[in-house]
Amino acid sequence: MNKNAQHSKIVLVTGPSGAGRSTAIKVFEDIGYETIDNMPLSFLPKLLSGQPHASHMALGVDIRTRDFNVGTVLDIHEEIKRTEGFYSTILFLDCDTDVLVKRYSETRRRHPLLPGDAPEFGIAEEKKILSKLRALADTLIDTTRLSPHDLKSELIKWYGDASENHMSITLHSFSYKRGAPRGVDMTFDCRFLKNPYWDETLRDLNGLDNRVSDYVKTDNRFSEFFDRLNGLCGFLLPAYIDEGKAHFSIGLGCTGGQHRSVCVAEALGKSLADSGWHVSIRHRELERQ
Repeated sequence: MNKNAQHSKIVLVTGPSGAGRSTAIKVFEDIGYETIDNMPLSFLPKLLSGQPHASHMALGVDIRTRDFNVGTVLDIHEEIKRTEGFYSTILFLDCDTDVLVKRYSETRRRHPLLPGDAPEFGIAEEKKILSKLRALADTLIDTTRLSPHDLKSELIKWYGDASENHMSITLHSFSYKRGAPRGVDMTFDCRFLKNPYWDETLRDLNGLDNRVSDYVKTDNRFSEFFDRLNGLCGFLLPAYIDEGKAHFSIGLGCTGGQHRSVCVAEALGKSLADSGWHVSIRHRELERQ
């Protein structure tokens, strides 16, 4: 697709009930997206028929959606991405269980999954069902400490003016033992860098700790590697915008996904953000802990 082609972004908005999906849908409507909430999944492929839409779309999908199934949502996501003139991205809104329980208590609502039980049981089951969708989401926003106003600001930062060409970037650190994350556009192997695992004082830490980061950066190959990586991103990312991509994901892997890949992801994320890109960072193995 060239930069002059019509391009419609479809954002699949999902997450546990009470995490802010309805608020997000209203925000998308305010910033110019066409919005549909809880449309049956069987209807979604019909959005791909005919010409791309004039506006971008935000579609609310959760366990209350008729025929909801995580595998089906992911299949539809991939199908949209393969369709000329469309691009699909998954936005997952998450929230701590304790806060969700409090929200249900304040509104006296029953959980839609297990309406006959206390909300915490339905929340736990729902989070279990959605875990794979959360892990594979393009953008993850934790609403635990966000007010509706804060959530609106966060969404505007990520999805901004729907009439402008822009691209959000997700960096994924991961362990090669568990394989690369699904759907990553570009992957870099960080296993050649000095491994903090072999230093007993650093082994139980991770790449978010300055002591680990400083250790990795003492590798005499780090500076040149990082400069080349940063330069490559600066060269390629604008080209992908010209091709109509709305989201780009970069994988950074190492043996355990705890030290080197986390360090590089954090450094690259800061550099890209300082250059004006919208960046989110997912540390898959740290999240599993």
